[in-house]
Amino acid sequence: GCDASILLDPSPTIDSEKGALANQNSARGFEVIDEIKAEVDRICGRPVVSCADILAVAARDSVVALGGPSWKVRLGRRDSTTASRTQADIDIPSPLMDLPALINNFRNQGLNQRDLVALSGGHTIGFAQCLAFRGRIYNATNIDPSFAKERRAICPRTGGDTTLAPLDSTAARFDTAYFNSLVKQRGLLTSDQALFSGGSTDNLVNTYRLYPQVFRKDFAHSMIKMGNIKSLTGNQGQIRVNCRIVNN
Repeated sequence: GCDASILLDPSPTIDSEKGALANQNSARGFEVIDEIKAEVDRICGRPVVSCADILAVAARDSVVALGGPSWKVRLGRRDSTTASRTQADIDIPSPLMDLPALINNFRNQGLNQRDLVALSGGHTIGFAQCLAFRGRIYNATNIDPSFAKERRAICPRTGGDTTLAPLDSTAARFDTAYFNSLVKQRGLLTSDQALFSGGSTDNLVNTYRLYPQVFRKDFAHSMIKMGNIKSLTGNQGQIRVNCRIVNN
């Protein structure tokens, strides 16, 4: 993501990350990046802004548009010439992870527990597929029974894998409803509820729930950190003409 590898379409030489388990039927809006890229290149007269920078700025502006905080995006990233679906499957946290697995996953990327909880708070926006939360609503014990019943109504034991449910009660607004839902055992994903399950991150969940400005500040800080993970600069990579394919 930090090198725009996720934007590359599958080809004989590209094992597209769009096919990674966490991205299938989930990562979308690629055409929006295409439109932004075309307009930026038109204004600049040639491709001088990378797809990676456009993606980073678009992520920030999307959060702001939905009522979230802003932050300064460091520019100068370059675009990758490769992609790895296998590596994406390793790096992207699974919705089935428990807290120790989540902490380890984030630590492997140079991120700490505060980053974990703050960035998970990004689930204040968006939806998840039935396939990702079916196990929780039918098998978990740390779930509000009425919430489980509501979700079972749209996510049967078999079928309906791609049916969507909101990650919190205000899926189109950046707020702290996500953290309130965790305290009420109404986290949609196993990996969501893991953040408030009697473990080391409980206090952070409560802090963000009670003090929205702390959450906003920490979210912005963690987004900056995440946006700088393994980014390409200088003469590394390239500036793609088309975000979906590597330059000839």
